[in-house]
Amino acid sequence: MFSEEHRLFIKKRKRNQFYVRFTQISILIFFFILWQCLADFHVINTFIFSSPKQMFSTIIGLHKTGDLYQHIWVTVYETLISFGLGTFLGLIIATILWWFPFVSKVTDPYLTILNSLPKVALGPIIIIWCGAGIRSIIFMALLISLIITIINIYQSFINTDKNKIKLMQSLHANKWQIYTKLVFPNSFKDFISTLKINISMSLIGS
Repeated sequence: MFSEEHRLFIKKRKRNQFYVRFTQISILIFFFILWQCLADFHVINTFIFSSPKQMFSTIIGLHKTGDLYQHIWVTVYETLISFGLGTFLGLIIATILWWFPFVSKVTDPYLTILNSLPKVALGPIIIIWCGAGIRSIIFMALLISLIITIINIYQSFINTDKNKIKLMQSLHANKWQIYTKLVFPNSFKDFISTLKINISMSLIGS
């Protein structure tokens, strides 16, 4: 049995969640209406910006020809492959950087430079390297997501409470124990946030 206060709290929480979802959907609907109005009154160039009507008609046309789901599957496949590789490699490389401070100091300026590069501008070079196919798309998505993943996870690792690390060292914990029992669990929330960024970057890259 729940108390009356607890039931009121649950009811208020559900109501707040409903308001959040309702507002999100309303903003999306308003955006599409505004977009279509701007297109109908020729405020924007539909050749460049398209319009919701054109977008939905294209989706319906692809559905009728059977090409829609093939395109969706290819994009999802490329995104998931690059997301998995980016997450795995990012975690491994970030762990290496945390484990070996000398390596992290040496590679820090290079990671900064790589992160600032306009990856999309490298598209023609990547196509020459990997060919015009799925491999080049996956490589592009991986290039966009990997560096961000490395930097975010590594920053989370080094922001672990130094006093807790010293406490574990005073108890004769080795580096693997410090990593598995303190550093990685302490960074779990940041790791989940990084995954959210990584999946969106992988989709953009694809």
